[in-house]
This record gives sequence, C-alpha cells and structure tokens, in this order.
Amino acid sequence: MSNVRVGTSGWNYPRGRGTWNGVFYPPTKGRSRDFDELSFYARYFDTVEVNSTFYGQPRPDVTAGWVERTPPAFEFAVKLYQKFTHPGMYRQRLERSLPADAKAAVPGVLDALADPAAADLDEFRRGIEPLARSGKLGALLAQFPPSFKAGQGQIDYLADLLGAFADYPVAVELRHRSWSDRFGETLALLNEHQAAWVQIDEPKFRFSIRQNLLPNVRGFYYLRLHGRNVAQWWRHEKAEDRYDYLYSADELREFAETATAARRLVKKVYLYTNNHFSAKSIANAAMIKKQLGEPVGPAYAPELLRRYPSLAETLDVRIPTDKLI
Repeated sequence: MSNVRVGTSGWNYPRGRGTWNGVFYPPTKGRSRDFDELSFYARYFDTVEVNSTFYGQPRPDVTAGWVERTPPAFEFAVKLYQKFTHPGMYRQRLERSLPADAKAAVPGVLDALADPAAADLDEFRRGIEPLARSGKLGALLAQFPPSFKAGQGQIDYLADLLGAFADYPVAVELRHRSWSDRFGETLALLNEHQAAWVQIDEPKFRFSIRQNLLPNVRGFYYLRLHGRNVAQWWRHEKAEDRYDYLYSADELREFAETATAARRLVKKVYLYTNNHFSAKSIANAAMIKKQLGEPVGPAYAPELLRRYPSLAETLDVRIPTDKLI
C-alpha cells in the first residue's frame, strides 16, 4: 500500500456560491435519499481532513459512523477543537451566547471558561476513540491562528498541548513568522514530541511564516495547500472567497515532487488541498494524485471536468458535452 495519502480539507460544503453540490456531488434535486457524501468522497480519496471538530467537540457516535461509511484503509486527520488552539475566538463565541447579566456576574468568568481544562481533553479523546480503535486516525491537526506568536507563554502552552496529546500523531500548523525566526527552538520543541511541522502553501505577507517544505520527523509528513488568492485573503465578502483559487498543473508539480521526496524519508505523507471553493480542492487533489502515479478513482462528474479543463487534461479524459447526470 502507498505511503502517500492525498485528500481535501473537509468533504461537506452544501451552501454558498462555492458549494460542491452539482459540481463534485450530484445536484441535491433528484438525489436519492440514501446518498452519503462521505461514502461518495471515499470512492476517490483515501483520506480527509475533518473541519467540523474545530467548531464542536467530536462525538463518538458520529466518528463511529465515519468508520462504518469508509473503506478499511481510509484515514482521517482530525482538527483540534478551537478551544485548544483559538481560545480568543472561543471566548468571543461564548460571550455572544451569554446574556449581559451573566457576563458581568463574575469578573474573569469568560476567561476561565475559555481556558481548556482536563475535562475538555477527555471529551476530545472520547470523541476520536472510534477512529483510533479502528486504525483510521491518521493524525490530529493543531492549527493555530496567525496571531499565535512565539513568545515564551505560547511556547510553553504548545509544549503542554503536545504533552496532553502524546498518545496520538500530532501535526502543528504555525502561521506567524516569529516561529520560523526562532527556527531551531521551534524545531527542537516539535521534534521532542515527534510532532510534524505542517508545511503550508498560502499567500505570503510580512508576518507570514517562512518554510522549506522539508520533513522534520520520520513518523509522518503533513502538507496543506490553502490556495494563493492574495486579493481576497484578508478582504472578502464571504469566508469561502479566500479559498477561491485553482492551482495549475505546473504549480502543483512542485508539491508532487516534494511529496515524492518526502515519502522516501518518512513512514507516511499526508497532503491536503484546502482551496475548497466550488470543489477546486477536489480537482487539484486529483491532479496531484495523477502526478504522483496514484490511482485517481472512478470517472468524475461532467460538471467538474467542464469547470476545470486542466483536470480533464491531467487525467487525459474527454470533457463531456452532455447534460450533468
């Protein structure tokens, strides 16, 4: 079995201008009642990055369902709950949910509630247990915001978090340049915990992290492609607009070559496309699989091929002119 896994960040995008319905998935109108997006997705890819666990703690009944709906060799990368990586965002969300009198009742109560506790860790572990028990848990993704800078408090916090999840493979996405400015210290911390330093492709700004795309541990390598939509990265009408970018075959070749080199050095390579607007991540993930010599799965929907001719060219298939079925 190949030690390279290629997939997308998330599989459920039912709303907005960038929906996957009618592009990768069949249109909702006329779709059978028993149609399952995850099972359909798993016909094409052998891994997926779970976004939903960032917004809410994973539940064992839900993750057990994921296990049942995917093939035996399928793997999930599970994003950590936002309370572990984005406490400020979690605090704001909590503040919006509380009545005004409750906010003022006890000074500092919101800060205390926003701090991760042992109970939060236990709840997350219980939620992913079906994945771990089945062998379908690839890695945990600790994605930190650009505001998470490499100060001593943040370094200590990251060390504690990695210690708390020491029983699992953890990939750490750091986005502020202060972490690469302290390259040796950051590398030593991640290596100590056998955590993969997530390599990311995204628009680069003054304070963006600088990376070399090299693996830092032998256990696994983790690469995420967010797209290069510079114009809408910080200023956009909808959050999905940030990810409205299609990589060309030439742009993807660099990452296919990187994955080819990394697979010789590590036990497993995970590569995820996060440019999810209108299933562009699907097209690019399929193109990378083709460049890597990996199976690309069954035929893709005519609409996907029509929208992204570069996918059809890469797969060497005819762009259908008939109606989408």
